[in-house]
Amino acid sequence: MSRLPIGYLTRKEHFSACHRLHSPQLNDEQNKEIYGKCNNFHGHGHNYIVEVTLRGPIDRATGMVMNISDLKVYMKKAIMETMDHKNIDKDVPYFKDIVSTTEHVAVFVWDGVKAQLPNPELMYEVKIYETENNIIRFRGEYTN
Repeated sequence: MSRLPIGYLTRKEHFSACHRLHSPQLNDEQNKEIYGKCNNFHGHGHNYIVEVTLRGPIDRATGMVMNISDLKVYMKKAIMETMDHKNIDKDVPYFKDIVSTTEHVAVFVWDGVKAQLPNPELMYEVKIYETENNIIRFRGEYTN
């Protein structure tokens, strides 16, 4: 039996949202010192770019790692319907007690997309451009 080639499939989405970097575990002075202008009481916004990458065998019959149309649907549900044009801190329950850093947004996207995949092992990476200069990657890794 011959081996199947491994492919990487990436889909990109754009969404706009606002948030405030403020940790309930810190006092107001500590929050202001750590997060600076991103701790503005009224928040601030971003035009995020999110890339979700799947990694897996290229199916012999379909020639695909996964149908990209299906990935589009999963990303719409996990990203666009939950965060686009929203206040992340107030409109997304996940962030009730979690600071809405882009790192945590990446974990939220990872969990949301992965939960919908028929084959969750395909999930490889979430990459978020908060700005053109600030980029976060998450690959589902955790420390002890």
